[in-house]
Amino acid sequence: MVWSHATIELIRRTADEWQIDLPPDALGQFAAYVDALLAANAQHNLTRITEPHDIAVRHILDALRCAMSWHAAPRRLADIGSGAGVPGLILAIIQPTCQVTLIESIGKRAEFLRQVSAHLGLSNVSVSSVRAELLGRDPHHREGYDIVTARAVAELRILVEYALPLCRIGGQVLAPKGADVAAELEQARRAIDVLGGGQVRCEPVLLPGLAPRTLVTVTRIAACPPQYPRRPGVPQQRPIGVGAPTRATGKPSDAS
Repeated sequence: MVWSHATIELIRRTADEWQIDLPPDALGQFAAYVDALLAANAQHNLTRITEPHDIAVRHILDALRCAMSWHAAPRRLADIGSGAGVPGLILAIIQPTCQVTLIESIGKRAEFLRQVSAHLGLSNVSVSSVRAELLGRDPHHREGYDIVTARAVAELRILVEYALPLCRIGGQVLAPKGADVAAELEQARRAIDVLGGGQVRCEPVLLPGLAPRTLVTVTRIAACPPQYPRRPGVPQQRPIGVGAPTRATGKPSDAS
């Protein structure tokens, strides 16, 4: 795959505007990732986005936007429901000293992530097929991450039960969402409080040619009660707080 000069310059210029320092080989690794994604996608349906320029904007730039919002460069990052590797794999490329765990319970997706990480020589990446609810109870992972990311995984009141137990106190959960997250955020407030979350920040995300969206950041400030996360399936069936589970109102419609 050969990106146009305009697409390459768009990635480079946007990273400069966002004050993100790309490693010298990052653009080449991004291109190699896109090649591997498109080759695997023919068999495994990993993404609906198949035009190289669209992948650059909707996957790569959308992932890079997360790096603007963390307090400091993370030492450990977990990406829940990593799917095609967004945002976790892209962030691993630009942060080679950060140990990144890609959490993906669907076998074909997890295998793709293992293969593409090896192909790109990303020694800082590991892939876990264990569900996030179980990793959140594993002492090797619980409260072990500076940053936890998750895109298009679940509505926020469910997502925080997956993510906050993995996040250390002082760390952040980053959740790319659609533009209208007010109702979803309101439903999630009790869960955030119960699970040790504190400040919630909603930042606008403007990507070329796309409708506005939001990056929701939740900072972990207190201990998470030991009974959370609950066993797999329970957070979705019985979210913390009032009301029954609904579809995520703030989920980007073009995220996959």
